[in-house]
Amino acid sequence: MTHEPDIHEPDIHEPDIRELAYVPAIEVISRAAVMLMSAAAEKIGLACPDPDVSEHRDLDEARRLIGALAGLLDGSKEFLGPHAGPMRDGLRSLQLAFREASALPDEPGRGPGERHTGPVK
Repeated sequence: MTHEPDIHEPDIHEPDIRELAYVPAIEVISRAAVMLMSAAAEKIGLACPDPDVSEHRDLDEARRLIGALAGLLDGSKEFLGPHAGPMRDGLRSLQLAFREASALPDEPGRGPGERHTGPVK
């Protein structure tokens, strides 16, 4: 007779992953924001020494990611505490990099996520 693993019993072959029920909301929000920032930076080409020749550059995808990040930060601003400033700064940096990378930049206030943050300066 084989032993059926209990779903609550840790599996030594699986990585140590906490159940989401035990992860504080601010940690989930922060991790999602960091993932969106990182993905947007990749899609703008910022991981490449010359973003203009990055094989991963996709400004349409970057626009979506930046918009999602802006919405997440806007919707959770009251909970971010000391993390709010750095996250907003990261968003602003991505918005500026997007504007610089665009052949035809959006009008002020119409760029990715700017409906949540206002025009990027």
